[in-house]
Amino acid sequence: MAKAKVTIPTNVQELLELADFIQAKHSEDGESSVLSAMPDNTIADMQTKADTCLKHHLHAEELRRQMELAYRERDLLLGVHRKNPKKLGDWGFVVSDRAVAKTTRTEPLATVS
Repeated sequence: MAKAKVTIPTNVQELLELADFIQAKHSEDGESSVLSAMPDNTIADMQTKADTCLKHHLHAEELRRQMELAYRERDLLLGVHRKNPKKLGDWGFVVSDRAVAKTTRTEPLATVS
């Protein structure tokens, strides 16, 4: 008999949808649900955890949108003030004069004997 491959989503939205489907199937099956046999009936609080996860996911998505907006604003201002990027400080951005130093190793990280 060939082994079955079970794919678990890594995408948060897809994983939450799977959790909702599992919860619905468990509720639909009622007492005959195979998940009822789980020790300490850990499936009971799965919906609460999924709801909390969804809340955090939606908050993270909102923060991502805000970040993208801030990047667009910064890029627009950089275009306007391309000759004097320090002017972005007037708009609340932190502007550093220091160049990022590149580190180069002259010695190996570890020696093997």
